[in-house]
Amino acid sequence: MGGGIYLIQDNDQLVEMTEQPYESEERLQELLEKYPNLLAGDQIDRATPRRWLLISREVTLPLEEVSNEQWSLDHLFVDQDAIPTLVEVKGNSNTRLRREAIGQMLDYAANMIVYWPVESIVSQFEANCKSQDKDPEQVFEEFLGVDADEEKFWQKVKTNLQAGKLRLVFVSDEIVAELRRVVEFLNEKMDPVEVLAVEIKQYVSAEGLKTLVPRLIGKTTEAQQRKYSATLERRRWDEVSFFQEYEVRQNPDEAQIARKIYEWAKSKKPLVEVQWGTGDTYGGFVVWVESEPRSASELFQVGINGRLQISSSTYAAFPQFNGKEKWMDVRSKLSVIGLSLPISPTERRLTTFQLSNCLQDEFALGRVIQTFDWVVAQILPSSEA
Repeated sequence: MGGGIYLIQDNDQLVEMTEQPYESEERLQELLEKYPNLLAGDQIDRATPRRWLLISREVTLPLEEVSNEQWSLDHLFVDQDAIPTLVEVKGNSNTRLRREAIGQMLDYAANMIVYWPVESIVSQFEANCKSQDKDPEQVFEEFLGVDADEEKFWQKVKTNLQAGKLRLVFVSDEIVAELRRVVEFLNEKMDPVEVLAVEIKQYVSAEGLKTLVPRLIGKTTEAQQRKYSATLERRRWDEVSFFQEYEVRQNPDEAQIARKIYEWAKSKKPLVEVQWGTGDTYGGFVVWVESEPRSASELFQVGINGRLQISSSTYAAFPQFNGKEKWMDVRSKLSVIGLSLPISPTERRLTTFQLSNCLQDEFALGRVIQTFDWVVAQILPSSEA
């Protein structure tokens, strides 16, 4: 221990505060339970600081489905993006226990994914709230706001668990070089799991004032680049993953709209083809039409962001829409469903239609399908679209 910080009081008096160890690991655990912001959420994500919902302290989980053996995790949190965050607190004094903590944490993460359904997490959260005489609904509203969809949030927790998207955090009064190297190594190599450490030093004055200073460790530039690149490569959609995630990001009713459009496209084979794309923000499925032998063009795409999109340059390239009159025909047809092609076919434009509009108008989906039936019939006049 060593070093200190200085506090200037209102009377302009300088107060020296020196670093002091915690009375026990349990004391540090209590502080995390009472003050989750000590987990340095603003350092984990500076653009969107992490906020924490405590599920419970001293969480237990079976090591195997038919075993009575259990492990005990110091804390379980979830952040505002529904990412489960496992926290282990270890003092700096015992090297053997520190090494054991690393193995335990990896064991916890592996077993949580396999043996702990989201229903158990919800039950643990509710039980923890009631043990502190708190209303679970009120706690949740304070965390995400009164307009938050609690069911959708827990569904997203489930999706993150199934995808292995977890955050593992080691907390100590001092993160020594040995643990730092391990954390940085794991964080660079493990994906989509994030592995971090938070060092929380305690400073005390002679008058009994206390200051806690958290510092994040493990979020190296290399780790961030690796995870970003891996996310882009990994997020290749298919029918199951797309509609499962769509329900979480949008809602089940809107997912049914997207599915009906997808089923329409599949019913048009071999006139049209469906191809799954990549991308965590805009990716989804693309519907292609073979306007000429061995030459397919994009009809439209539906993204995970809830939008159906077309490109004006693609439509302008179809010979069936060459000429002012034909271009105005297709432009008029698409405008009925909210897709605005430019007046000039030479102008490049991406135009989108929000699928949630179909929830507000019971006939909207029918118009969308009828419109693309008409488009396919123009491109392939011999078809029965």
